[in-house]
Amino acid sequence: MGTKVHTTWAGKMAFEAKVGGFNFMIDATEAVGGEGRGPQPKPLSLVPLAGCTAMDVISILGKMRVVPDYFDVEVEGELTDVYPKYYHTINIRYIFNGKDLPLEKLEKAANLSQDRYCGVTEMLRRAAKINHEIVILD
Repeated sequence: MGTKVHTTWAGKMAFEAKVGGFNFMIDATEAVGGEGRGPQPKPLSLVPLAGCTAMDVISILGKMRVVPDYFDVEVEGELTDVYPKYYHTINIRYIFNGKDLPLEKLEKAANLSQDRYCGVTEMLRRAAKINHEIVILD
């Protein structure tokens, strides 16, 4: 069975999105007729990538018995200059803090997510170059 989402018009450029029992607003900026009542669709498309790879990495690290005190995934997309504008490059930063964080295990977890497990990465990779890096905070 496939995945189904709904978006219902909520006035002007706003839509109520319904995904798996959760509801949230998406909207455009005021500059293009929206009211900023929610995130815009393109930036929102980076959230599933961040979530998918973050869940992979924390799960893999748990199996390696590596538990960070802090873990954040930052995703930045670079848009093309011409329409239809899309992300041609996506940069992922895995940001960690904690004691006993072996870099080689952090890299292995990120690589496994990017190369084997994260289906969102695989979908977006067909349209964009995806890079990633590991950052360990002091």
